[in-house]
Amino acid sequence: MSAQRNETTLPTAAGRDSALRLLPWNTLDGKPCYLSADDSGGVVSRLADEVEEAQTESGSEVLGGAKAVLADANAGTRELRFALARVTESLGDVLRVAESRGARLPTSYEDDEEGDEDDSPRLPAEALG
Repeated sequence: MSAQRNETTLPTAAGRDSALRLLPWNTLDGKPCYLSADDSGGVVSRLADEVEEAQTESGSEVLGGAKAVLADANAGTRELRFALARVTESLGDVLRVAESRGARLPTSYEDDEEGDEDDSPRLPAEALG
């Protein structure tokens, strides 16, 4: 099920609304579209994962093309504008993917009440071999 909200951004990490996922597409009227679901394995969730993956891969390809245009000393205004337009579209897509995925990360260890003063990440001993 999708839910629509008027806000254009997800709540911050401290006040995260974990029940909503920003989807990689907009509603018909151009507003952000959200998925209200506790099950991350649902059909719409899997479709959103696939779209996000395609957007990320496309962004990588667009970046390569833009680098090639920039490296071409003979590239004209038309080529540069086209490359910039595609990079702008891809950047918007990838930033939306990052926002959606970042909002679904678990609450940081800063909220941990163990009183640990060291902010460095921790690995279990088994991870070190």
